Order: sequence, then structure tokens, then C-alpha cells
Amino acid sequence: MRVLLVEDEAGLVSALRVALQREGYAVDTAGRVAEAQEKLAVTTYDIVLLDVNLPDGDGFELAASIRSRGATPTRILMLTARGQLRDRVRGLDLGADDYLVKPFALVELTARMRALTRRDGDPSAAVLVDGPILLDTARQLARRGDRELSLTLKEFGVLRYLLRRIGYVVSAEELLEHVWDENADPFTQTVRVTVGTLRRKLSVDGEEAAIETVVGRGYRLRELADEPALFGTTADEVTT
Repeated sequence: MRVLLVEDEAGLVSALRVALQREGYAVDTAGRVAEAQEKLAVTTYDIVLLDVNLPDGDGFELAASIRSRGATPTRILMLTARGQLRDRVRGLDLGADDYLVKPFALVELTARMRALTRRDGDPSAAVLVDGPILLDTARQLARRGDRELSLTLKEFGVLRYLLRRIGYVVSAEELLEHVWDENADPFTQTVRVTVGTLRRKLSVDGEEAAIETVVGRGYRLRELADEPALFGTTADEVTT
């Protein structure tokens, strides 16, 4: 999940970046409104964590700007010391999805982030399941049947993204945008390598392959519960 943290307090930025990365989030940062606007113009973020008081502008105005672009999957969670009722109401009216007053506990922040991604019919949840595969995003736990999976943070992030899109083809570029941060090199084989190691960890000792490679298009997590036919794809297009 790709997150943009818009905050100018260096100590808080450093602490939140490390903490959220440990939770499996890909975190980009911006210390000014102008910098945030530049990044929002080229990347679709799952969540924007937004401070109100910024050196070159107002977080309220940035929230309104994001919403003025029309339909967007981006969720906005405002993080600010301005906790008066009128500030909370203004933030929500201008487009924020939630409002968290500083100081706050990390466990509450991450719980609110998970809650935001469950809104409006989004299939994401704290626990994601595909047949024998289970991913508990709150406890950072992955299993296939009775077997616990030892996943790296990126493998965990890729599996979480694929579990939200079971049966759909996801391109390497889409995975790179949502699971890796802005420091990732788009010309490396990092996505292919990560998916390959994840595939091996998911399917061992004769277990059915969970992740398919659709040649020229990307990757697909199979619906293991019902094993549906692969409509619209010929056999020679898919490798496991």
C-alpha cells in the first residue's frame, strides 16, 4: 500500500516512515504543499497522511485540491495538533476521510488506516483470505493452511495487494507503484524477483500454485477456494 506523508516536522517524519515501513507500507514524504502536489500529480496514493500547518500553505486547502480532481481512490487522514471541533469539521467538510489529533499512538494510526481502506465496498480488511491462504494485516501474519509463511515486508505487501484483487491480472508496474516507494528503481527486476520468491513460499510440497504469470500482462492470484476457469486467457498465455 502506497502512502504519502505530508509533514514538515523532520523528527516525526523519520519516526513515522520507519514505523509504517515496518507495517509493510511504502512511504513517500513531502514537507511542503508544492512538493506534495508534484507527487500527487504522478502517483496514485492509497492514503495521504496530511498535516494542517505546512510552511508554504494549508493542509485543508491541499485536501480540497485532492478532492477537486473528481473520483479518486485516495483516502485522506489528517494528522494535526489542531483538535478543536471547528478544525475537525472543516477538515472533514473539505474532503478528509478521517482526522487524528496529535499526539497519537501508532497502533491507533494504523488501525484508522486499515479502516479507511475498507470503506465504500473496498474488499480490503484486516484479515484477507483466499482459500487456504490467510493474511492478517493487523498482526503481520501470513499462513497457508497450517503452515506459517515467513515473508519479507515486500513479499507481504505484494501478497496483500494481490489478495485485494483475486482473479485479476496485476501488472508489474502497478505492483511497483503501490508496494514500493519513490526510491525504487523502475528498471530493476525487483518485482519479478519478489513475486518469484513469494510464489515459491506460497506453494511448496505439491501445493497448488497460487500466483500465475500472465505473459506480457502481469500476475494473477488464483481463486483457490473454487478453482474457477481462466476465462478469456488461452493456456499458452499463462505460466505457473
